Amino acid sequence: MLVHEGETRTPEADRALALSLAAVAGALNTAGFYAVGLFASNMTGNVSAISDRAGTGDLALAVQACLLVILFVLGAASATLLIRRRRRTAGPSAYAYGVCAEAILLVALGLLVLPLHEPVRSHALVLGLSFVLGLQNAAVTKISEARVRTTHVTGMITDIGIELARWLDRGASVPDPLKPHDPERLRLHLLTVAAFLVGGAVGVVAYRLIGVALLFAAAGILACLALPALRR
Repeated sequence: MLVHEGETRTPEADRALALSLAAVAGALNTAGFYAVGLFASNMTGNVSAISDRAGTGDLALAVQACLLVILFVLGAASATLLIRRRRRTAGPSAYAYGVCAEAILLVALGLLVLPLHEPVRSHALVLGLSFVLGLQNAAVTKISEARVRTTHVTGMITDIGIELARWLDRGASVPDPLKPHDPERLRLHLLTVAAFLVGGAVGVVAYRLIGVALLFAAAGILACLALPALRR
């Protein structure tokens, strides 16, 4: 799942990646929203919030939304740099280092915000999660060659609509130069959205029950996914 790339990568590996990491991303994203009312990985909403809040004069929230966008970009850049440098020496297992780094950062973030008091804790939590989820999305995008994106679903929903249209138009009786319906791609997108949805529901319930400990649980799941690949 975190080793194979290019022509050696199978649809099963992409589905496993989508199922596991989209669920973790969904859980972390909804935990941040429950804590402070902001989504850590919804960059469309955050960019819109910058415009809206700046236009209405609420500069404090505009700045916060801007920070979320910047941190997400920095997380994606950090993952890309880590993978590129490890790729030169560690081969395909370099992608597992990105997921392992995410696990370590979640533990560090949990330890950082644990002693803080509200509302500082919640705001620090969602800012940290934005960086972490940017890191995850870049790592997943690179290993799957952009077939899988786990931290947001706008692109997935759009691709589902495109594949449905191709399916409805599949009965052409003449040679068709247009791209045909790809049922495997449709299954992958549906699985990604479903995993994100279920993970989000579990995440908000878990955050209400155990609070910041959710970050440690997510880190444990990510470590279990990354460590077998690192041993190769």
